[in-house]
Amino acid sequence: MRILLVEDEPKMAALVRKALERDGYAVDVTDNGEDAVWLGTENPYDAIILDVMIPPPDGFEVCRRLRAAERWAPILLLTARDAVTDRVTGLDAGADDYLPKPFSFEELYARLRALTRRSATARPAVLELGDLRLDPAAHTVTRSDTTIDLSAKEFALLELLMRHPDEVLTRTAIIESVWDFAYDGTSNVVDVYVRYLREKIDRPFGRESIETVRGVGYRLRSGT
Repeated sequence: MRILLVEDEPKMAALVRKALERDGYAVDVTDNGEDAVWLGTENPYDAIILDVMIPPPDGFEVCRRLRAAERWAPILLLTARDAVTDRVTGLDAGADDYLPKPFSFEELYARLRALTRRSATARPAVLELGDLRLDPAAHTVTRSDTTIDLSAKEFALLELLMRHPDEVLTRTAIIESVWDFAYDGTSNVVDVYVRYLREKIDRPFGRESIETVRGVGYRLRSGT
């Protein structure tokens, strides 16, 4: 799941990014409103965490511009300003939720989960392909009623594949969705994590649901 974090305090940005990546999110970071509008317009983010007090345009105006451009990624405003009038201004500008500083990362995770599953048609609360079941909110995976323990990145990769059943995903597309645009590794990391997934969700159950499409990428077949 890809998140845009807009925060101009370097220490706060680093802390939030590290926490989100530890929980399996791919995170892009910017520290100003102009770049936030550009990134939010050009990329299909699953959610945007947006500080109000950033170099202009401020967070309220970023919300307005993104909504005017018909970009509907859920927006969570993050700010030290917690007055009722500020919350109302943010929500009226198009934000979906408001989290005052200081905050706990557990609450941040919970609010992100709630925001990203609100659109039931676009983002099912639970993903199921045959007997393979992934619950993004509970962060659980089961197959044939057997619980499967996955790391944060393994979970994020499986979620991406399950959201695109029978669709071939290139290694580049997987890196950009599960890691981030600035990832400085090679595509080999995708092959490694696909192997990890196969060892956990396929081989113990006698399945071959993750298919290699030679020279292109990977596909999760819905019929297995």
